[in-house]
Amino acid sequence: MSTRSDALSPVELEIIRNALVAAAEEMSVTVWRTSRSSVVREILDYSTAVFDAGGNSVAQAARMPVHLNSMASGLTDILRDHIPLDAWRDGDVVLTNDPYCGGQHLCDWLAFTPVHDEQGRRVAIAGILVHHLDVGGGAPGSYDPSATEIYQEGIRIPPVRVISEGVRNDELIRVLLQNSREPVNVGGDFESQLAALKTGAANLRRVAARYGHNTLAAASSAIQAQSEAAMRAAIARIPDGSYDFEDFVDDDGISDEPIRINVRLHVRGEELEVDFDGSATQAAGPVNCTLNMTSSAVVCACLMSIGGDIPANAGVYRPIRVSAPAGSVVNARSPAPVANRMATGHRVVNAVMGAFAQALPGEVPASYYGVSYAYALNCLNADGTRQVYFDLECGGWGAHPLADGANGFSCGFHNIANSPVEMIEHNYPVTFTEYALLPGSGGAGRRRGGLGLVREFRLDAPGGQFAANLDRFKIAPYGLDGGEPGRPGRLRVSRDGQWQDLPSKVAALALARGDRIRLETAGGGGYGDPGERDAQDIERDRREGYVTG
Repeated sequence: MSTRSDALSPVELEIIRNALVAAAEEMSVTVWRTSRSSVVREILDYSTAVFDAGGNSVAQAARMPVHLNSMASGLTDILRDHIPLDAWRDGDVVLTNDPYCGGQHLCDWLAFTPVHDEQGRRVAIAGILVHHLDVGGGAPGSYDPSATEIYQEGIRIPPVRVISEGVRNDELIRVLLQNSREPVNVGGDFESQLAALKTGAANLRRVAARYGHNTLAAASSAIQAQSEAAMRAAIARIPDGSYDFEDFVDDDGISDEPIRINVRLHVRGEELEVDFDGSATQAAGPVNCTLNMTSSAVVCACLMSIGGDIPANAGVYRPIRVSAPAGSVVNARSPAPVANRMATGHRVVNAVMGAFAQALPGEVPASYYGVSYAYALNCLNADGTRQVYFDLECGGWGAHPLADGANGFSCGFHNIANSPVEMIEHNYPVTFTEYALLPGSGGAGRRRGGLGLVREFRLDAPGGQFAANLDRFKIAPYGLDGGEPGRPGRLRVSRDGQWQDLPSKVAALALARGDRIRLETAGGGGYGDPGERDAQDIERDRREGYVTG
């Protein structure tokens, strides 16, 4: 086995880089092939990553930026405040879902395992975050829009060894599953999560055995240094100065007041400070973000605006500093509720990209739909059993100076996949009555914003309870350079053929057999003066049904 520590050749560095990415991707494939619930297997609401021996991210699978950009800071919190790295042993698996201990929200279970070589030296850490279907709390799917403290949102897991030196803590696992409305699905997904960690650890051990401890450590450092240099170069081409933008979350589900997200970019040479001073204080309802979550959104916005093909790892984060007042909606204090933190997280992405658009005119697209359309239906079946149908939806992408926005495009911060209606109808007592692009929802402009979607279904069980955590119903995705905003979203319920509008945040709405839910998602903002749109583009929009009238 090689243990040399001399300089790596560019070819060898790329081979090791791709081996580490492959380890993360194989973890991802393991989850996809073995998971049980639709939220994991179909929507792909999970992420996998590889960290160096010190806990710095070095490679990741092509999954969800919201997870990946926060896993590193989550691991840092665990190591600093809860379980120091020198206490980790071969075969340990450390688990948490606590947003105030490195997690995101209670549905997201974050797990890490250290990887040791044949000499017992730690060479890497494998990490995985999986969104679990239901972890208790006051609403099906554990998205309770009426929650006013985290204790109402489900079971809270501090950083704890769920496996210690290879020995499972089955009593703890039973406690976790006992608190779920869907213990079979959650239990299956958790076994998939643990299996993925084993896959990742085995692959990382093989990489270490082939290249040696010192070479792998040197390669990890070089990979991070390359990303850092690339991000510094991207920042350096922005003119020095300060660039402001603000956007708003509709409300927190408790109050009707809009929630301000204020951002100022300070560009100084190769470094960037992102300052959220002036943003709203933390909300009573569950739209709050911890600083880890906000920082994740900032990194996502930077990569989307100026990052190009820069590989995301710890090196990307080093030139970027995030400043947010403690006790604000973007740096909430415990025990503020956070289940719908994506409403604010997406808005952070929108606001930071809007500020980059001020700094780099003509290079950044208008606002995308800017919300994870999360809803859940607790189906009450005739035989007394219950099922939780949970889903996420997307909307239209913002127009770019060179092209119209993409229609019904899952992008950016959450990067979810489509959940096929045929599969849902097979597994749950619902029937879809419409699933289509929503004509006229994209913002007008020289380049048109992408279209949102309509997704409508009927409950076929005797009864149910519906919960939704949505946004962008009042404050539309913005356009740029004279482009018009996209059409806001809309949620409706039909009872006995009579349609009624619902707010964007809904808790425990009782449904009966035959009732229908209709979700219309927001379109993307337009770019440029609508009067300058090419006549051929206007005619094509009409011919293909993208616009009305």
